[in-house]
Amino acid sequence: MKRREFLKSTLVTAGLTTGFAVHAADPAASGPREFYELRLYHLKNAAKRKLFEDYARDAALPAFNRAGSRPVGVFFPVPKAGVESEESTAYMLIPFKSIEDFAAFGGKLAADADYHQAGAEFINVPATDPAFMRVESSLMLAFAGMPQVVAPPKTDRIFELRTYESHSKKANLKKIEMFNLGEIAIFRRNGLTPVFFGETLIGARLPNLTYMLVYDDMAAHDQCWRKFIADPDWKKLSKTPGYTDPEIVSHITNFFLKPAPYSQI
Repeated sequence: MKRREFLKSTLVTAGLTTGFAVHAADPAASGPREFYELRLYHLKNAAKRKLFEDYARDAALPAFNRAGSRPVGVFFPVPKAGVESEESTAYMLIPFKSIEDFAAFGGKLAADADYHQAGAEFINVPATDPAFMRVESSLMLAFAGMPQVVAPPKTDRIFELRTYESHSKKANLKKIEMFNLGEIAIFRRNGLTPVFFGETLIGARLPNLTYMLVYDDMAAHDQCWRKFIADPDWKKLSKTPGYTDPEIVSHITNFFLKPAPYSQI
């Protein structure tokens, strides 16, 4: 018995030093880690948005759910004041319970007759009039500190998608460690509500991590970030050697999104 307890203690200590430990204060840190595909659709123009939405609502989400992916999120950028663009973009977040589920996903859709019937207008568009110009896709592995996506209550909310790039994979893993060991818990304590955290395995601008937060409105966004920045634990953690931004984060991008009415996130 004593030997088993010793081995258990040794494994926990090893986890702390290698970055795989989970902060005990994080209520979501349990269960297997999911995989996420994040898609960015560059629609041909704003007029194609309805075609995409009909496809997403009536064909894609039901079929994705039948294939085992749930909840699926569909989002559109919050328009910037005074900025007009003929191009429209849409984001889609698709969770998978395992890498095997991700690998089998395309085959399940190919064999789903209801999917092809419901989405025929979008799926079968001619080359002379495409629905979208391209789709960017990234594959992510959920953080140990938040292993599954958490869909917020269905209200009129604003989502923020944030990506942190690093100059090396070692630095990228160090930032992930920082989130797992304390930053996620500090987020929650200050009202920053996460939807998912993912280490990007395949995609653009590697190495990076991406996560999503949700707010009631922009005023709540501003208030929560002010509280977070002023948090004594965050100040201490962010100044700890090895965890400072200049050491492990080279670039940060963020986008504000609104969910589609039929989005499951």
